[in-house]
Amino acid sequence: MAQVNFEIGDLERRMRAAIDALKRELSGLRTGRASANLLDPVMVNVYGQKLPLNQVGSISVPEPRMITVQVWDKAAVPAVDKAIREANLGLNPIIDGNLLRLPVPPLTQERRQELIKLAHKYAEQCRVAIRNVRRDGMEVLKKLEKDSKISQDEHRSNSAKVQDLTDKLIKEVDQILANKEVEINKI
Repeated sequence: MAQVNFEIGDLERRMRAAIDALKRELSGLRTGRASANLLDPVMVNVYGQKLPLNQVGSISVPEPRMITVQVWDKAAVPAVDKAIREANLGLNPIIDGNLLRLPVPPLTQERRQELIKLAHKYAEQCRVAIRNVRRDGMEVLKKLEKDSKISQDEHRSNSAKVQDLTDKLIKEVDQILANKEVEINKI
């Protein structure tokens, strides 16, 4: 019987990619503090195409409740203003030449609840992605055993490793979500 090495590292890498995606999604959720990541989803209609905001100006956070966008081309300022307003981020730009100031208003309790719901949705999508990777791994193990490339004991042992990894990473997702909830609820 040829020894085939089952790659649990590959499964872990794929599961970690789902967690990284979750962290990116959550970093875009607005808490009471300003963050340049808040403007990541904003696409600006300029030069006949849609460009990410960070390609038409530089974004900075000079103070905890203020984001500024220094637009490189004066002609693009109205388009940037419109894109930010239409992104439904609750931000109202104040135009000062090529500089847009975005005061970040404090969150209402209702908005906090919406953000928490959204965070839960993102976390659930991450859990589903991790479980899908687990399922793929389990199918590979079944096939390897069926094709007599691994023994029943190896199958059981590797299945347990995959399940342990899945449980560990699901707990990590739950912890990330709990931390984000605390951050959202902090006044």
